[in-house]
Amino acid sequence: MRGHPWHDVPLSDDLADWFPVFVEINRGCRVKYELDKPTGLLRVDRILYGAVYYPASYGFVPRTYCADGDPLDVLVVCKEDLVPGVLLRARAVGVMPMRDEKGQDDKLIAVHVDDPFLAGVRDLSDLSVAEVLELRRFFQDYKALEGKEVTVETPHGREAALAVLREAADLYQRRREELRQSP
Repeated sequence: MRGHPWHDVPLSDDLADWFPVFVEINRGCRVKYELDKPTGLLRVDRILYGAVYYPASYGFVPRTYCADGDPLDVLVVCKEDLVPGVLLRARAVGVMPMRDEKGQDDKLIAVHVDDPFLAGVRDLSDLSVAEVLELRRFFQDYKALEGKEVTVETPHGREAALAVLREAADLYQRRREELRQSP
């Protein structure tokens, strides 16, 4: 039997160096895939309205848990298109604080560690202003098109991202048994 991507993929020993990401959605996609928590499979949640598409690969960090009841979301900047259902190694460079109808829903911003074109990217300031604006604008636009209220704050750099990541990993660890058993 295959492992569950949320519960069975271990975190790295040094989250500042890298952490695993399970990719749910590839860059350029309008299909909102989401982890089906009981089975560990990907399911189609919805198709996005309008001419909006994910500006980066999107997924979650295994063995993390956040106040919205889900693992920590992460946008992964990579020069190549990825496919849903793969694991990769990522490095946190920033975090975009966000609130939606479920409450606080921060998005980590990361780069693919094994993409040589991004080897020098260590902090949000190493990305272009246009890339960061595109990430922020995407969440404002797609939620608005669905008629949902959303607040997307100005993204913060690496240190803030690592604090959010560590907090989500600690919360998962404290609630691990409960989370593994809930449907």
